[in-house]
Amino acid sequence: MSITRKEFFRQSLFSLGKTALDLAESIKVHLPAIPELQLESASPEARPDMKAEAFNERCLASSPACSACIERCATQAIKPIPGIGVQINPLFCTGCSECEYVCPVEPKAIVLVPR
Repeated sequence: MSITRKEFFRQSLFSLGKTALDLAESIKVHLPAIPELQLESASPEARPDMKAEAFNERCLASSPACSACIERCATQAIKPIPGIGVQINPLFCTGCSECEYVCPVEPKAIVLVPR
């Protein structure tokens, strides 16, 4: 029986893939079920008694290095100010704390404070 090199590799890869799928299926059958994680809501509740306040001396948005809070703000209350940082409009801020959560610096450059 003669087989071409191309056909040999094709059959080998097919055989290897079939073996991997069979192995995965046999492992899947023997693993115990893992309970689903209960994730928190993607959008936290608004807190009308709180507002975000920026500390631009810590903010990375003064250079084009960071815009995490700007992108995350659903109400577009945060605006970039080149060379300075960010400005937060308290009229649009719902107090959801998303901006504080995504701020990459420590201590946070945006924190929630009482209105």
